[in-house]
This record gives sequence, structure tokens and C-alpha cells, in this order.
Amino acid sequence: ACEPGFYKSIAGDQLCAKCPLHSHSETLASLFCQCDSSYYRAASDPPSASCTRPPSAPVNVISTVNGTSVALEWSPPLDTGGREDVQYNVICRRCMWESGHCAPCGSGMAGGSGASRGIRFVPQHTGLSEPAVSVLNLMAHMNYTFQIEAVNGVSTLSLEPQRYTSVNITTNQAAPSQIVVLRQETRSQNSVTLLWQEPDRPNGVILEYEIKYFEKDKEQQSYSTLKSKGTSATVLGLKPGTRYVFQVRARTSAGCGRFSQTIEVETGKAVSLRYDTMTIIWICLALVTGLVILLTVLICKKRHCGYSKAFQDPDEEKMHYMNGHTYSTPCWFLPPPPPITFPESKFYIDPHTYEDPCQAVHEFAREIEASRIKIEKVIGSGEFGEVCYGRLKLPGKRELPVALKTLKSGYTERQRRDFLSEASIMAQFDHPNIIRLEGVVTRSKPVMIITEYMENGSLDSFLRRHDGQFTIIQLVGMLRGIAAGMKYLSDLGYIHRDLAARNILVNSNLVCKVSDFGLSRILEDDPDAAYTTTGGKIPIRWTAPEAIAFRKFSTASDVWSYGVVMWEVLAYGERPYWNMTNRDVINSVEEGYRLPAPMSCPSTLHQLMLDCWQKDRNERPKFSQIVSILDKLIRTPDNLKVTATLNSCFMPQCWRLCLKPRGGGGDAGLFSTVDEWLDSIKMGRYKEHFAAAGYLSLALVMRMNIDDIRRLGITLMGHQKKILTSIQIMRAQTLSVNGRGVHV
Repeated sequence: ACEPGFYKSIAGDQLCAKCPLHSHSETLASLFCQCDSSYYRAASDPPSASCTRPPSAPVNVISTVNGTSVALEWSPPLDTGGREDVQYNVICRRCMWESGHCAPCGSGMAGGSGASRGIRFVPQHTGLSEPAVSVLNLMAHMNYTFQIEAVNGVSTLSLEPQRYTSVNITTNQAAPSQIVVLRQETRSQNSVTLLWQEPDRPNGVILEYEIKYFEKDKEQQSYSTLKSKGTSATVLGLKPGTRYVFQVRARTSAGCGRFSQTIEVETGKAVSLRYDTMTIIWICLALVTGLVILLTVLICKKRHCGYSKAFQDPDEEKMHYMNGHTYSTPCWFLPPPPPITFPESKFYIDPHTYEDPCQAVHEFAREIEASRIKIEKVIGSGEFGEVCYGRLKLPGKRELPVALKTLKSGYTERQRRDFLSEASIMAQFDHPNIIRLEGVVTRSKPVMIITEYMENGSLDSFLRRHDGQFTIIQLVGMLRGIAAGMKYLSDLGYIHRDLAARNILVNSNLVCKVSDFGLSRILEDDPDAAYTTTGGKIPIRWTAPEAIAFRKFSTASDVWSYGVVMWEVLAYGERPYWNMTNRDVINSVEEGYRLPAPMSCPSTLHQLMLDCWQKDRNERPKFSQIVSILDKLIRTPDNLKVTATLNSCFMPQCWRLCLKPRGGGGDAGLFSTVDEWLDSIKMGRYKEHFAAAGYLSLALVMRMNIDDIRRLGITLMGHQKKILTSIQIMRAQTLSVNGRGVHV
């Protein structure tokens, strides 16, 4: 008989075996060993197998949202429970905007089976062997929570709740759904009037409808389109007695939906008018007689009315006027001259030129009744008061999500004027890349400015949240959208004294929008970015040298600011000039220092930044040229493959501004220890990783490459990129200093 702690599965003279890991036997002659508490043995496991337990939760979840789809990736659990048969399940929950209530996502969750409009998981939502899944057919502008759990062969035996990790995402815009109802209202020989209903899921504000029509069986040869703002349209210029095919689709800022089912309409047949020979002769005689009479009257009037005013020379006309003669319009039957038309031009008007800011607001902006606004939550605070999220319902229009900037109680007259001036400025802008002003509330309290709601927030924060997740073409598309908005403002005559370019907001399909609330956000979120000069505060890191020194604001100074925003976008929200003080930034820029190319930045884009940072403002490109350059780069992406080098981007004479003193000696260095460096870039969590691998000095750190960083166990791509960028910056600064003969 086997002693306690041993077992023998069958009777015989074979030796007793010791209990496997995490199991025990407490009696003599045990046929198997029982599992310890919280450990289990699957039904398919032999008695000799160790007892195991359920795995821990997966880690490092990364989500990438693309419209109404999301890609989820994660790392395996740190504790697999001692088993290798780990699989993953993904649970979806949908959260409503209004109530915050979450519910299961619904049907159609397994590999695409279920309702056609249901959510689809690729490859599936349970039993995943790989730590990745794609989720399709989500609703637009909706909050979702995904719970990812790891399971193995003994998970069903455990009484403990499953351990999972969760990630929250918000879907973006999507094209509208298909129009279902399309019918004919009226028809004639040459026209057809159509009516339709708005799609069930507009997924945003419908900008217009597109009607596609063609002669039956001739779509491959040619077809025509017609745009309509409403849910009806009359198609003109059709052939009589011809059968036409019609389809309609809706368009939002996210794109066009699918065309509706076709309907066929036959136009009315032409009525042929038949006349006999005598009728035609009488018609011709009548026309000739009328023409003779008309010519006779013309000759008579010509003789008796004097000269026509149209045929007088300027001197004769002036003489008649001075003699006091009055002429009736001569020869009334002559056709009038064509009206003189002037091209419509619009120019920006500074609201500060108005004595009362309310007058400017009411001239440019629309007054909205407070009862039409529903404030749902506070999303931030501004210079003048709280910033809220709400909904706006105007007569005859769909309810819109809006951002509400309020004027806090107890405001001064200066604050009121500045607050209303912001609305007066924004109300003059009408461009797809500019934040749209919906209206103002001035006749009740609180006073509010109502703008379209940008669900992804400021661009720098958005880029930091999605570090490394965009292609270079997508980043260039963002830059192109910003430049287009800036070109519009430049053409309008508006100069960014408040540096609107700093506060870029992104909508869901990555079209950038320029807001006019830039200055207050900079001063509150980044106090070090403001520098007091005569005339107020300006954000130093984004401002051209002539604007800092002489208050020379112009379109050229906006171009300088745009170059800094370019750098921010390609550096995924990195702070310009890092931890340099404002005074160091001013001095270094004056001496010729320019920001280096971010990691993986194409040389063409960095060269465009350097062009924007020309010291002579007349040498900087115009926004129209910038838009043209970016358009060409998007069309020819091969020009974006050459990556800029770091060393050429640093000016050696600026080393003393980039480095800080260390200790009491004459040496200089960025940091004294590896730990200090990691803390400065907010990567202090990896101190033990560097120490364990033997990287105990900055000299060793500066020799590292991306593979060395990965070997430390740093798996997050964004953290890898941030550490490598900082190493490259230190390396470049060290080269610059050594070029001056200074030891670091």
C-alpha cells in the first residue's frame, strides 16, 4: 500500500508514484491524488497530470476604432494556470448616451451568424486561440464596453467568477443606412417628381441626397445625378415616352450610404400637333405682318424721340443735365442693358470695432431659445466658465449633439465682451474644416455659445491616445485638413492672434477642424506655454519670432504656428521643445535652432516644417502652397518613404539651450541617472527593466535600438516609440555638444 503523499492507480507490484504538483493524498493505498484547494484536474487529464487552475485576465488591451468597426488586441495572461490550452472569449456590452445604462450588444455575435444588422465578430467571439478579434457592424456614435476573458480546460470547474479585462470605446461616424421608401409623386413628358423617407439610421446630420437616374438598360452607357437638400426632388430634362430608372442615397460628413432599390417611371408621351397647309400659311403671314409693324414703329420713334440716352456721348448727356432738361426713357421698346453684377466677396470683420459686442453678435450669430437646449453633462472648464455637452433641437430639424460654452456668474464687463467676441468671430466662418457655430444664448442666463460637438476632443490628446496607430497617409490627411481650414481663414482676412491653430479638434473620419478657442485652453492646461508681453499673453512654443518680439501678427506668423502643429501631429502629441523653458525657446529659435524631425517622419514633411520656420517671414510658404504640396504627397505616397535624419535637424550652436547643468562642475548633461531620465519621460515603470538588463548609465542607454528596447520586455508600441525617440534626441544633442568640444 502507498504511503500518504503517494499513489498507485492500479494494484500490483509497481512502485508508488509521488503526487503530482498541486495535489495530495492523505490515506494509505490511494488510487489517485486529490487536487489542492482552488486547483482542478480536467476530465481528460490522467491521474499523473498536475492539478491546474483558471488563468488570470489578459493584459495590455489595445483598441483601434475605424468608423463603426473596432480591432482588439491583447497580450496573454501573466498566469496561464499551468496549462497550455488557453482560449479567449469576448463579451460586448452597449452603453446608451442618455442614461448610461449598459446592455448586451444583441444578436449576430458568432462569426457573422444572426441578423444582418447585428454585430459581427471576426473570426468569432468565443473560443479564440489568437489574442485578437475584429468587431464589425457597430452603431455609430455609441459607447461600447468589451470584456475579454481567458479560459482553459479547468475554468468551468472553478466556482470563482471569471477574471477579465475590459476596454471602453466610442464608435465614430458612419455612412447613413440605405433609403427604404422611394416613390413617384408626379410625372410629365419631361420631368418626374420623387419622394422618399429619411434612412432609418442617418448616423449623423444628412448633408444632402443624391439621385441617380438613367434610361432603362442603358446604365452602362451613361447615367446622371442630381443633388437635393430635402426628401423630394424633381428631375427635369427627360425624354418623353421613355422609361427611366431612379435610385437615391444619403450623404453625411462620413460619406455616402448605399443606393436605394430602383424604381422605374415612364415619362408621358409627347402630344403631336398637326396643322394643314392653309393654317401654316396664315401663321407665316401673321408673323411677317407683325414684323413690318414693329419696324415701322421703331423708325417713327427714332425720328420723334430725339437721341436715345444709350447713344449719347458723356458730354452731351452732361450738358442736358446741367440745362435742367428731363428726358423720359426714349424708345421704350429697346431691350434694357444687362444688369451690372459684382462678384460676391466676404471679409472678416473684427468684432472689437463694435462699441457694443451684443450688436456684433446679433449681426453675425443666430439667437437660440434656451428651451431648445438640453444640457446633459459637464465635459470641462474654460476661461469663462464650464463647457458642457448637450443636445439642440431646432424646428424642422433633427436633434444635434452640441458643445455649450457658458459664461460663469459674476462675470466682469471685460469678460462679457471677450466672451461675446468669440461668438462674433466664429459666426463669420463657414467652412467644413472650421468648427461650426450653431448659435448663441444672450437673452437668458447663463449666456452660452453653442458649437458643433467634436466627440474626439483636442487633436494632441487624440494623437497621444492613439500613438503609432495611424499610417503616414492618414497623418498627412489630418495636416491637409488643418491647412485647408487655415487657408480659408487667411483668405477671409482673419489673423490668429489667439493662435486658433493650437486647438485642433478631430471628427471621426479624421477631417481636422480649427477652433477659435485656442488661447484659453493653452493658458489653462499649459501655464508654462504663456509668456507675458506688452499686449497680453501669447503661447510661446507656437508663435513666430516677430510676433513674440514685435507683435507682428500676419498670415506668415500663422504659417509658423502651423509648422509647429505639423510637428505635433507627426510626433503624436509630443510637447514642442519638450521641457525647455519659454526663455530658452525664445533664445534658441532666435539663434537658429529648429525642432528635429519626429521618429519615422518623412524628409519631405520635415522640410516643409523648416520652410514654415524661415526667419524671414516673406520666405515662408502660403497656405495655398501648403495645401497643394500635401495634395501632391497624398497622390504620390512614394515621396513619403524617405525618412529624415536627426543630426541634420539640430544646430550645434544651440547645445547650451538644450542641456541643463549637472552638479557644481563644468560638465553638462541632460540627466544624471537613468532613473531621472525615465521619470522625465514618464516611463518610470521600467526602471527595474533597465537595471536588470545592465543599463546603469546613460552612455549605455544611448547605444540602444528598438530591438534592445523590446528585449527588456516592453511590449506596448507607444512606450517603445516614446523611449526610442527620447534616446535619439539625447544622442543628437550629445553629437551637437561634442561638435563644440564639450564633454558630456
